[in-house]
Amino acid sequence: MPVTAEAIVIGASAGALEALSAILPALPRGFELPVLIVVHVPPDRRSVLSELFEAKCRVPVKEAEDKEPIVGGTVYFAPPDYHLLVETDRCLALSSDEPVLFSRPSIDVLFESAADAYGPALIGVVLTGANQDGAKGLQAIVAAGGAALVQEPRGAFAPAMPEAAIASVPGAGILSLDQIAAHLKTLRVRP
Repeated sequence: MPVTAEAIVIGASAGALEALSAILPALPRGFELPVLIVVHVPPDRRSVLSELFEAKCRVPVKEAEDKEPIVGGTVYFAPPDYHLLVETDRCLALSSDEPVLFSRPSIDVLFESAADAYGPALIGVVLTGANQDGAKGLQAIVAAGGAALVQEPRGAFAPAMPEAAIASVPGAGILSLDQIAAHLKTLRVRP
C-alpha cells in the first residue's frame, strides 16, 4: 500500500456517518493531505456533515466551494445537489450536471476528475452504500496509477457499494474502517 500521495477521495452513502466517524476523527493534527468526500445526501436539505465533523476532527473540515483552491490537510464535503470535481489546476469545481446513478453529488464524478488531476498520487476509498456509485471511479483511479481502498463489505452498513467496487477493482485493498483510518494516518505528502 502507498505511503505517499497528494490527495485522498472518499465516497460513501447509506451508513456514511458511522463509517466516516471511524476515519476522519482519527486524522492527526497537522495531517498534510486534502481529503475530498462525496456522501449521497438529499438534494433538498442543507447538509450538516461539515459542521458535524468540524466538531469531531483535529483537521479543518468544510463544505466545498466552487473554484476554491485545494489546501492540504483540509477535509472537503460535496454540497447537496452538486457534483464535486477536481480541476487540473487543483481547484474545486461544482457542477449541476445530470445525476449519475441517480446521485448528485456522484462519487464516480469526483473520483474520475481527481484521477485526471492527481494520477498516481491519488488514493480512492469506497465505503458503505446501497448502489454501485464509486466502482467506475475507483477503476479510473487505478487506471491512472492511483491506489484503491474499499471497506470490507461484511463490516459495512450497506455492502452493495463496496462489493461493486471490489468487483470492478479486484486488486483493491479490502480493509476494516479501523485499518483504513490507521493507513490514512501514516500517509505523507508525495515529494
